[in-house]
Amino acid sequence: MQRLAFQHHVSCATVKRAIYYWLDHAPNSLVIDSDGLTKVRYLIFDGTYLKRQNGIYAVMDGVTHRLVAGSFGIKEGQKDLVPFYQQLKQAGIRPKSATVDGNPQQTRYIKLVWPSIIIQRCRVHVHRQGLRWCRHQPKRTDAKHLRQLFLRLVSVATSSEKKRFLHDVVAWEHRYGHRIETDRAKSKGWVLSDLALARLMLLHAVPDLFHFIDDKRIPSSTNAIEGYFGHMKQRYRQHAGLSLSHRRAYFQWYFTINNAQN
Repeated sequence: MQRLAFQHHVSCATVKRAIYYWLDHAPNSLVIDSDGLTKVRYLIFDGTYLKRQNGIYAVMDGVTHRLVAGSFGIKEGQKDLVPFYQQLKQAGIRPKSATVDGNPQQTRYIKLVWPSIIIQRCRVHVHRQGLRWCRHQPKRTDAKHLRQLFLRLVSVATSSEKKRFLHDVVAWEHRYGHRIETDRAKSKGWVLSDLALARLMLLHAVPDLFHFIDDKRIPSSTNAIEGYFGHMKQRYRQHAGLSLSHRRAYFQWYFTINNAQN
């Protein structure tokens, strides 16, 4: 604040008054970019947390990577997400697709508001989590083969590659799936438990992993909005100590000003 005052030849008290004036007069709408909302068809939905479980939720245009809407203090449950989505719908947003990280509640509530929407699972999330559950150097043969499938996932880019990948998933499931379920019923070990989780995640994700191949405008991952969150958190660290109400105002201003600069 002292440096800002020095650069503009005003007192620190004046700078402080100006800052707190704008923190007390933050934008009210969660919709950041209101221009051409009816043309925004391919969205990325994601949330993140700051310290003390303060949730931030945002929606990004998957084509332009401009933020469409954002809000501080939202948790990924029905109480907060459904009203959030309903406000977007009332503002005129009629999305064709939503790229999400795989949170089942988030997907359920998106489809509750937009029943015909296409859900694209973030394949990077599936890739990373699958490798984590399979371990870096698995000893089981089924885990080794499943790990190879997760490694291949992020390179699938064409219809023929998709067809081969899905064929190999079915073959793997036919060969190992039942055995994993049987072994899991007999053992409570972490390795087998994580392998079973990796299997179920892949099987549940497969129907929504490759919509981006049929429509190139559908983002295949949530990387763009996660990068936005990373930059946002870095900036926020310079403003620690704000009250809850001023924290909320800070992020609404951040969303608005940062979006205007892009």
